[in-house]
Amino acid sequence: MKNKSAPSASSTPNTGLYDKEKRLKPFKEEIVKKEVFLGTTLFLICVVLLSFSFQLSDEGLSVHPRKIVVFKKWFDKEIDQDVLLKNFGAVKIKHLKLINGTAVHLTPQAEKNLKKKDEILRVDEDLVIHVCKKKPQPPEELPWGIDRIEADEAWKTTTGSTIKVAIMDTGIDLDHPDLQNNIKGQVNMIKPHKSGDDDCGHGTHVAGIVAAIDNEIGVIGTGPEVSLYAVKVLNHKGIGYLSDLVDGLNWCINNEMQVVNMSFGSSKDNQSFHDAIIEAHLAGLTMVASAGNNGEYDGLIEYPAKYSETIAVSAVNEYDQFASFSSYGQEIDLTAPGVNIKSTYKKSSYETMEGTSMSAPHVTGTAALILSTPVKHYDLNHNKKWDPDEVRMKLMKNAEHLGFPFDQQGAGLVRADWAVH
Repeated sequence: MKNKSAPSASSTPNTGLYDKEKRLKPFKEEIVKKEVFLGTTLFLICVVLLSFSFQLSDEGLSVHPRKIVVFKKWFDKEIDQDVLLKNFGAVKIKHLKLINGTAVHLTPQAEKNLKKKDEILRVDEDLVIHVCKKKPQPPEELPWGIDRIEADEAWKTTTGSTIKVAIMDTGIDLDHPDLQNNIKGQVNMIKPHKSGDDDCGHGTHVAGIVAAIDNEIGVIGTGPEVSLYAVKVLNHKGIGYLSDLVDGLNWCINNEMQVVNMSFGSSKDNQSFHDAIIEAHLAGLTMVASAGNNGEYDGLIEYPAKYSETIAVSAVNEYDQFASFSSYGQEIDLTAPGVNIKSTYKKSSYETMEGTSMSAPHVTGTAALILSTPVKHYDLNHNKKWDPDEVRMKLMKNAEHLGFPFDQQGAGLVRADWAVH
């Protein structure tokens, strides 16, 4: 009788275990499938939830006020400023080098806590600014305002060639045939990845008054060979933020603009607003601003025209009468045509409009003409070049007095012909 021994490695496997494994296999496969399905489902749920949370975050952002946080001079490194702001939950919009500040979205509680930090100088409201516009009027055949300030007589001396003028506004129609050859640069401070093209029409209208080309079509501007630069700080509705204006002024300084037209305003003032204007003035920018269209209400001059560093311009009509809509006050420096003004408009068209937004560019164009002439005895600081206060002085000394109060006309009606002689 043979002894029983354990099966060798090459022997047939235990059929009982084999059958059990075989029976369990379908169940294991089903479990694996369910685990994979469950894992995929959880992953998709997480993605959806994350996506939803981002949407909530973006929506929540819009309800948090826009503020301008200004740091003390010794705390001037942007990376350190960003870290501090992040610690207080501020969401950065843009850095404002010109005033050592940052535009942010900030909750009221975070603002209160942030103000307690030693590094913070102040927290300002990011003011809303808007164009000073009036409802367009029926079109006229000729831009009478250019004739009234005798710009065509000034062209015998200069047409403003090579003078760099920034139109800080809603942009400029970059393809307009009456402007295109004079447009030398453009920037969008609201959406830097986009162009400075005009989606409103206001900025293009202003640009045409300053420098529409003498090309036998449309209209002619005050300085038909002035170099135009579109600095878009206002959206398609003619509304923007102070932080974009500050950013725009910084761009103007860095790109050596000589004159800046600002046909917009705000009824509110704050230190960041004024600091930016002061810095631009010190940098040599001649800034011309529309006084505002509050004449039929309280008459108040809006900012930045109210600041002493700018040239504030009111409006008159074709009969040398003070425009009823024009703001007035002791800060007015000059007056200029602002009623029924025909000029270039978006989509290569032309429109007739009124407002101090239209009077300011008559002065801006004249300032550009002055800058293309020798400074001579107006050189008060003997640096052999035009400075903003010297340009203002020549404009005012060569204005035409119209016979109504100083708080309406300032020194009088701007005269391009007298100003260049």
